Amino acid sequence: MEDFRQSAFMYALGGLVVLFVLAQSLFFLRKAWRQGRALGMKPAALRHTVTASALFSIAPSLAIATTVLALSKPLGIVLPWIRLSVIGNLSYETTAAQAAAEGMKLPGGLALPITEPAAFSAIAWVMTIGSILPLLLLPLFLKRIQKKIGGAVKKKEKLADILSAAAFLGLIAAFLARGIAGKGDPAIVGDGAGVLSVITILAATGVLLLLEFLVKRLGLNWAKPFTMPLSMFCAMGIAVLFAREILPEHIAFLEWRG
Repeated sequence: MEDFRQSAFMYALGGLVVLFVLAQSLFFLRKAWRQGRALGMKPAALRHTVTASALFSIAPSLAIATTVLALSKPLGIVLPWIRLSVIGNLSYETTAAQAAAEGMKLPGGLALPITEPAAFSAIAWVMTIGSILPLLLLPLFLKRIQKKIGGAVKKKEKLADILSAAAFLGLIAAFLARGIAGKGDPAIVGDGAGVLSVITILAATGVLLLLEFLVKRLGLNWAKPFTMPLSMFCAMGIAVLFAREILPEHIAFLEWRG
């Protein structure tokens, strides 16, 4: 039986979305190039800007590829590919999909492939509708929001920095807590917090700190955007290495919250 998550229809839909995104990008690239020439910019400067922008987009693309791989087991490769070709990121896509799975009380949540078309459709709708709201609000209220936030930041710059940092740390803490003490389905190996989840967290943190140190020490500022996605890929590889080669199976898959 054909996997509906990766059917010909889904691939055709994904192809149409990617073609639309590419066409939109080329349209605005052409408009920007013409505007640059109208402002008197030389072709060499424009080519340098285009090249720099393309290189700068590689690092975020690595993080996006990681998210697609992370969601490919429960949702297949096509839906995450479609979602992240348009809008979204690791924290939002996984949180929205997990919330939808838990709301429908799916056994195992996102730890197992979604085999029910209705559940798959509901998850896709939750992921999509949740990201549509900002696209509707920003054109209507962005100027007002910027004006209000700008005024508040000027009055209390330190408070704004603290609130921004607190929001980011809260998001990171939620993911860390899931890996250290998150309760999973006892019937599903790897769903709860355990040895491998902690190893993955420590590996990602260690590799990130090492890369940040090397970037700073060697003055490789151009490589800074690559540190986070590379640490994610390295952590996944280290987790596989520990699970397959280093630790015995009964230790590697030990879970205290499974």
